[in-house]
Amino acid sequence: MKVLLATDSFPPRCGGSGWSTYELARGLRARGHEIVIVQPQPGTPSGTRARAYDDFRVIELGVTAPPLPYVRNYFKNERLYPILTQTLIDRVKTEPVDVIHGQHVLTSIPAIEAAAHCRIPSVCTVRDYWPVCYWSDLIHTTEGLSLCPGCSSRMMMQCVRPRSGAFWPLALPMIPYMQGNLKRKRAGLARANAVIAVSSAIAADLRARAPELAGTRLDIIPNPVDVIALRARAAAANPPIDGPYALYLGKLAPNKGTSHLVEVVERANLDWPLAVVGDGPDAASIASAAKQSTRDIRMIGWVDGEATAAWLAHASLLIFPSRGPESLSRVLIEASALGVPIAAMNTGGTPDIVTHGVTGLLSSTPAGLADDVRRLRADGDLRRRLGDAARQHVERSFEASAVVARVERLYLDLIAERR
Repeated sequence: MKVLLATDSFPPRCGGSGWSTYELARGLRARGHEIVIVQPQPGTPSGTRARAYDDFRVIELGVTAPPLPYVRNYFKNERLYPILTQTLIDRVKTEPVDVIHGQHVLTSIPAIEAAAHCRIPSVCTVRDYWPVCYWSDLIHTTEGLSLCPGCSSRMMMQCVRPRSGAFWPLALPMIPYMQGNLKRKRAGLARANAVIAVSSAIAADLRARAPELAGTRLDIIPNPVDVIALRARAAAANPPIDGPYALYLGKLAPNKGTSHLVEVVERANLDWPLAVVGDGPDAASIASAAKQSTRDIRMIGWVDGEATAAWLAHASLLIFPSRGPESLSRVLIEASALGVPIAAMNTGGTPDIVTHGVTGLLSSTPAGLADDVRRLRADGDLRRRLGDAARQHVERSFEASAVVARVERLYLDLIAERR
């Protein structure tokens, strides 16, 4: 087959969705398929340009996106969609493909529209809650763990206030736009020939909150991880610091619960260093709290894929404080693949990866997370048992070759149905 992957991000500098798309592309290529990759780049000069990564040709589409709240989202959605749709149609006319697969929020609706125009099957992967939440996280307040029960006008007002600060009244007129934006996304998603939810939690929320998808095929297929390659990189990596250490790896943002990191290690009386690897809007506040703490907390910043493998490979435990309904964390999958013992908050799709007391420890509060960190620090046998079970679970459920084979079968089913 020839497969067009429309993706929001792609290596080398990207987050989990970009690396998951890369693993899918690499797995499909290994199975003999030809891959075309198109990636929009909001906020960059208009026009298309090509780059290469690991012998993949990536067609980038630059589009305008002013750095203003709500206005930027309009340019990344309603203004981007027709431009990207036409770009994909033109690409298919230039080099015909058998299926178009949208990978995330910016690219899914244009991929579906372009595939319908070209009369070929479309697949869309939903990696977070973008079809049912304007902010993609289902959190309606920045305090606590409160989840949004639904996008009514009243609930959107509660969303707007903490996100807009003192100027929140000025944002209230945007609520009709926000509701329309979600409605358009769900209607567009319903036109896909198949939707892939990466976790059981994502699938359940789509069924409950997006009735437009009632007649759409919905498969649960996790993000692929090349376990063999990851372990090879990890085995070749030198320890980034001497001695045992705890690790946080990922975005530093409210929905990731990173504001609790310092509190957790203090309550746990952790006598190992905590390496905070990543960047994001919470970075400055975490760094400030770390300076005032009596614990050894080291702000590492963003690192590339090779350095990420090194930090994971030598970590003595991973702390995962995510407070939002996590879709399916790539960090948790990779840590499990390397046998790193995990203390995590029980949110969203996390139980698909971590079974409490079997492949890691799950808690529901920062205090409980601190207790689990303390427990893991004190019990080396527990760390080894959880790590070994996690390695086996990832091999069975998330290894790239098995996951890619499931996606390939889905493609073949849709192509056969179309014919």
